[in-house]
Amino acid sequence: MNILLPPYFTSLAQALVSLFGNSVAIAQTDRLSGGDINKAYALTLNNGTKVFMKANSKQNAAFFTAEAAGLSAIAKTKAIGTPEILCAGTDNGEDVGYSFLLLKYIESGKKRNDYWTDFAQKLAAMHNADTKVFFDKTKNTSEQPKFGFFQDNFIGARPQTNTPCDSWISFFRDYRLVPQFKAADFYFDSKLRSQITKLLDHLEDFLIEPEKPSLLHGDLWAGNVMCGPNGEAVLIDPACYVGHAEADLAMTELFGGFPPEFYKAYKEARPLQPGYENRRDLYNLYQLLNHLNLFGETYLVPVQSIVAEYTE
Repeated sequence: MNILLPPYFTSLAQALVSLFGNSVAIAQTDRLSGGDINKAYALTLNNGTKVFMKANSKQNAAFFTAEAAGLSAIAKTKAIGTPEILCAGTDNGEDVGYSFLLLKYIESGKKRNDYWTDFAQKLAAMHNADTKVFFDKTKNTSEQPKFGFFQDNFIGARPQTNTPCDSWISFFRDYRLVPQFKAADFYFDSKLRSQITKLLDHLEDFLIEPEKPSLLHGDLWAGNVMCGPNGEAVLIDPACYVGHAEADLAMTELFGGFPPEFYKAYKEARPLQPGYENRRDLYNLYQLLNHLNLFGETYLVPVQSIVAEYTE
């Protein structure tokens, strides 16, 4: 595994001194909007530097070490922009402790005219990047696995298991669908449980192995892409793992989708395997199950609909 993770500090003050020198201090703190899980701040330092900080409870420090690993993985591909990681850490604070992640602050810019085409081409390049570096060879004595990641992470606020696996179909069944179905079981009646069992038992009838594994962002909807100062797409808030690129592309279509020029450019840069449209809903079943487990029964009907689509 060839991913360099950022330094980890036991206080925010210690982190800032290490990064910017002994005379550094926070001149202004601005709370930023957005994000359901973490609090976000823009820290303006007395030397004029602006830093982006995410914060959560000390108990949730793993959110940030996992995010840092994902951002590092994306940066490793050298294919598409993502925030530069400064450090992670925990702080006891004056009243209550918290965990934090410091990133280089990215000013939002105006989309360039070819923004969506350029974004699609860069995402395709990320999906084409070598993935062998994303596994810890010291933990695998057998042949290098193809799918998973060197560590587990999170999809939203829920844990996401990334146990390395040689089969994409097995990985998607065992470490994506099964845990979500188990967590949501109390929503299901006997008919739906029977359909779920049928779907899992015949998943190979619907999914296919990719021509090559791809590093996935893992949570690729419009809210996790921002426009940087040069007018180019920047990926944020990843839930990275190595899988089938179709899973990322399907996620882009789940909540409104991107403009047609994005999909045209992506398919030109990285042609899809035949039948993607028939698999898209099955990939998005994972995301909808996660939303069902996070936000409640509003998402039960679309889950039922997709399960029925593949079993009736």
